[in-house]
Amino acid sequence: MVQYTLAQSPDVILDVAGKDSRKAREKAMDQLVELMDDGKLPTNLANGFDPQQFIEVKTPEPNSDVKSQEDAVVDAVQTLSHLATLKMKMQDSREEALQVRKIVDLLFTDEPITEEQIASLKEGFKTLKSFAQSNLKFRDARSQAEQARQVLDDALKP
Repeated sequence: MVQYTLAQSPDVILDVAGKDSRKAREKAMDQLVELMDDGKLPTNLANGFDPQQFIEVKTPEPNSDVKSQEDAVVDAVQTLSHLATLKMKMQDSREEALQVRKIVDLLFTDEPITEEQIASLKEGFKTLKSFAQSNLKFRDARSQAEQARQVLDDALKP
């Protein structure tokens, strides 16, 4: 069921079966013409009227507040799941990245560095980059997840 009203007469409500569509608007137009013919329309539409000028009346769903709370819980769980994935990704590369980071420190000392260490360093840059990016994403996601955790805590209260 869809309902329409007129900007000129918001108190006039026209009920039409189905969803908002061209056909539904045409049926509402038929009802409008009938009201005009019967003299029951309090508004004069002397300049004409087009079915596209109907304003759809939307009534709030009875459980819309509950639905929005459920949506917030689903979003919160997805956010926390994303945080868990990022944490695992970060942890998996952390040890290796810290080893590469130690070799980076050798670049800034006067101590000699071996070709093996340079080769290890060059290979490790990808790991270091991956870890650093994962860590940044994790920290950002963790700050966003604080609100998600609060939404979940509120939903779990008795």
